[in-house]
Amino acid sequence: MAQSIQRAINLIRLVAEHPLTLSEASDVLGVHKSTALRILQTLEAARFVRKTGAGTYVFGSGLIELSELALGSMDLRQFASAYLRVLQRQTGHTVHLAQLTGDEIVYVDKVDSPAFDAVKLPSRIGRAVSIYASAVGKVILAHLSQEERDRLLSHVTFEPYTSTTFADRESLDAELTRVAERGWAIDDGEHDAYVMCVAAPIRDSRGQVIAAVSLTAIEVIASLDQLKEKVPLLLETSALISQELGFTPEPSPAPSAS
Repeated sequence: MAQSIQRAINLIRLVAEHPLTLSEASDVLGVHKSTALRILQTLEAARFVRKTGAGTYVFGSGLIELSELALGSMDLRQFASAYLRVLQRQTGHTVHLAQLTGDEIVYVDKVDSPAFDAVKLPSRIGRAVSIYASAVGKVILAHLSQEERDRLLSHVTFEPYTSTTFADRESLDAELTRVAERGWAIDDGEHDAYVMCVAAPIRDSRGQVIAAVSLTAIEVIASLDQLKEKVPLLLETSALISQELGFTPEPSPAPSAS
């Protein structure tokens, strides 16, 4: 059994490098073609390899799906924790880390401010946040594909929590366009009138936005304009966490000579 598993692992590594014929698989493994074929057929059934029209075997979609699941299960808190705490010390405000999990955006970490506003904030780790009436929700939505955005919002019943809530799809989409253009989002008391927030996206190794980091304060402690002054530090933090997750930003184009 152990030998068969090792042979299967060897074949997966080989087809990941280049297309493989049955004869090549047999020769590399040092087994009869019938044995190599059985292993390949088993891997093909699991979509770990795929047989092409030319009769060769190539890397299968099942392995891609497994790699994506592994990326999704990485402990985001572990990579982000130190950066969140530095950001809290730099700004003095409460820091949240929220992650897209299934159809919900959930707080996965929180670093409380020592100021009075920490007592009043209703957020807590493990709690789902409004997907459309929060800065973290909007910054994640703004960077999703249209198809994925539509899927998530199809479950939403829009409710005008406050006078500043984007409580219908048309106004929300317009706001998400603005968020995508500037690269960060605001919450101007859109769920709780006294809570102000700014948020920035966190990307994984594929460049997909999977989470958001935010700065939050009650309005008597910091106005929205005062929080906006901290956006450069927020963006620096989100970039550092994204790098920890394997994201490599595209280099900026070199200035043209004039």
